[in-house]
Amino acid sequence: MHKILRQLLRSKPAVIGGFLVLVFLFLAFFGPSLAPHDPFSQDIASGSEPPSMENPMGRDRMGRDMFSRILHGTRYSVIMAVSAVTVGLTIGALMGLCAGFYGGIVDVLLMRVVDLMLAFPAFFVALIVVAILGPGLLNGALAVGIASVPHYARVIRGGVLTVKGQEFVEAARAQGASNLRIMFRHVLPNCVGVLLVQTTLRIGAAVITSASLSFLGLGAQEPLPEWGLMVSSGRDYLRSAPHIAVFPGLCIAAMVLGFNLLGDGLRDILDPKFRD
Repeated sequence: MHKILRQLLRSKPAVIGGFLVLVFLFLAFFGPSLAPHDPFSQDIASGSEPPSMENPMGRDRMGRDMFSRILHGTRYSVIMAVSAVTVGLTIGALMGLCAGFYGGIVDVLLMRVVDLMLAFPAFFVALIVVAILGPGLLNGALAVGIASVPHYARVIRGGVLTVKGQEFVEAARAQGASNLRIMFRHVLPNCVGVLLVQTTLRIGAAVITSASLSFLGLGAQEPLPEWGLMVSSGRDYLRSAPHIAVFPGLCIAAMVLGFNLLGDGLRDILDPKFRD
C-alpha cells in the first residue's frame, strides 16, 4: 500500500486527480454545513441575479443561492455515482467471478447476457431501466449501476481466468477447500487491483450518466440541488444568465476529471500491461 502511494505521488496527473477527488469527498460530507444560505429558500424578485459578493455564484431563476445549492449538490452527485458503481460492481463482479471460475455452460450463459447488454449503449440501457422503475434519485443510480454491470463482468472474468490456474489455487483445491472458499478467499482478492482501477474510472462515467439522466428529468427531481438538474434548469438562460448552467457544469467536469486522472494513475501502477 505504501509503495502504491509513493508511486502515485510521483505522478502529477494522479496527484491532481487525487486532490480533486478529496475536495469533492470533503464537500460531500461537510458542504451542507459550509453553505452560507438555505439552498431551497426562494426569492423570485432576485431571480437570475449574476454573481456578487453576497452570492459568489449568483442566483438561479427562482432566486436561490447557486453557491449553497452547488455545495449541497455535491452530496447528491457523489451519492448517485457511488451508489451506481456499488450496484454495478456487486452484480458485475459476481457474474464475472462465476463465469470465469466455473467456465462451461455457466460462462456461456452469463457472457451472452453481458454481450446482449453491451449491444446497446450504456446510456440507452440506463434509460430503459429508469423508464421501468420511474424517475428519482435512487432509481437513477440503480439504472446507471445496472448499465455498468457488463463492464465489470468482462474485466473480472478476465482476471479470474488468469488467476484460477495458478499454483496457490490448485494447492487450496488439493487441501479440500470448497469452490466458494477458493473463489472469495483466493481468486477474488487477487483481482482487487483491476477492480480498483475499473471502479475509479467508472465513477467518472457514472457521474456523467447520472447527471445526464437528471438533465433529462429522469434522475433527481426538483427541488433537489443535483448538478445535472441544475444544468437542465439553466439551459434556457444561457444567454441572459449563463452562470445558472455554467457553474454546475464546471463542477461535473472537475469531478469527472479528478476520478479519471486518479484512475489512470492507478492503472499505470496496478495493471502490468501499462507498466514500463
